[in-house]
Amino acid sequence: MNAIPIMRPWMGDAEAQAVANTIHSGWVAQGPRVSEFEKKFAEYIGVNEAIAVSSCTAGLHLALHVHGIGPGDEVIVPSFSFIATTNSVIYTGASPVFADVDEVTGNLDVPELDRVLGPQTKAVMVVHQAGVPAELNQIRAWCKARDLLLIEDAACAIGSRYESSLIGSDSHLAVFSFHPRKLLTTGEGGMMVTDSSEIATRLRQLREHGMSVSAADRHASGGTTVEAYLETGFNYRMTDMQAAVGLVQLEKIDRIVRRRRELAETYHRLLDDLDAVRAVTDPTCGATNYQSFWVELQDDMVDRGHVMSFMAERGISTRRGIMAAHLESACSQFASKPLPVTEHLTRRTMILPLYHQMTSDDQVHVIQALSDALTEQLWPKS
Repeated sequence: MNAIPIMRPWMGDAEAQAVANTIHSGWVAQGPRVSEFEKKFAEYIGVNEAIAVSSCTAGLHLALHVHGIGPGDEVIVPSFSFIATTNSVIYTGASPVFADVDEVTGNLDVPELDRVLGPQTKAVMVVHQAGVPAELNQIRAWCKARDLLLIEDAACAIGSRYESSLIGSDSHLAVFSFHPRKLLTTGEGGMMVTDSSEIATRLRQLREHGMSVSAADRHASGGTTVEAYLETGFNYRMTDMQAAVGLVQLEKIDRIVRRRRELAETYHRLLDDLDAVRAVTDPTCGATNYQSFWVELQDDMVDRGHVMSFMAERGISTRRGIMAAHLESACSQFASKPLPVTEHLTRRTMILPLYHQMTSDDQVHVIQALSDALTEQLWPKS
C-alpha cells in the first residue's frame, strides 16, 4: 500500500467494541440499533425522519420509486457524478437526461436545467458533488415553478452546509452514503432524510420487501403478529452491526468535518504558488466538508496520467477526477449531447489524499510531489 493513501476511515476500538456488543446481543440484522441510529441521525441533521438503507444508491432508487417515477418519465441528472446517480434512475425504468455542470463547483445550475428540460421531465436529482453544496434555493424555486420532484444526492455531503444549514435539513428528500470514502462510514450503507412521516413510513416498508410490520417489530411484540405484503418492495435493509458503527461515527462527525476543513486550508496555502493548479473551495452559497479534495490541472501540456504515476512512485495515492457517466458504455443509450464542462473537468481533474489522521508533513510531501510532476512536464531539463 502507498505510504499516503487517498483515504483512511477514522475508526478504532470504539467501533470494534460496538460491533462486538451487537454480536453478543444476538440481534445483528436490522433492529434496535438501526432505529437508534435513525433517531440520532435525524436529530443531527435537524429533520423529523431518517430511514437507514443498504446503500445511498438504494436510497436514491427508493426516493424516485416512492414518488411514482417510472417508464416514460425523464429525470435530469448531472453526468459529472459517480454512476450510481444515473443508475438509480435507470432502475425505475425512467430515462436519465444528462446535464452539464458549473465549471467552478461541479454542480448543476438553473441555466443548464433550462437547457435540458423536456416535456417528459418529472424530476431533478441534484448532487452536492464531493461535498460542495449546490445552489439549492434557485434550483428549488425552479423545480417548484414547474411542479417537478427534487431529490438531493447528498452521498458525499454529510456536515456540509448550504448557507447556515446542514445539507438535508431543509430537503424534501436527501440521501447520504456511508461508503468507506465518506466522512461517516459503516462500511456500506446509506440514510434518507425527510420531514414527511407519511413518506418515511412507506419507505420503511419498501426497504423491507413491502412488509406491513417489520421483522424487528414482530419480534419485539412478544405475541403472534402476521405481516402482510402491501406492495412489491426491496431488500434494502441496514444491519444492526453497521448501525452500531454508525452511532460511534456520528459522535465524531463534527470533529471530522472540522479537521478536514483545516487540512483543506493547509492544501490551499501550499498550492498558492502552483499557477497550473486550481483547487476546489467553498462556493459562495455555503461550506463544503471536503469529502474529496480535487484539483484541476489547467495547463493542457500536463498529462494527468503521468502526474498520477509520478506521485504513486513517491508513495502517494491519487484518483482520477469525478467521472462523466454519459461517456461510459453502460449509459451510452442516454447520451445525446456533448457536455463540454463535464468532459473538461473529468479529463483535467484529480483527487489528492485527504483523511483525518493526515499530518502537515504528509501534505507537504503530496504538494511537493505534485509540483515536481508538473515541473518535469512543463519545464523539462534540456
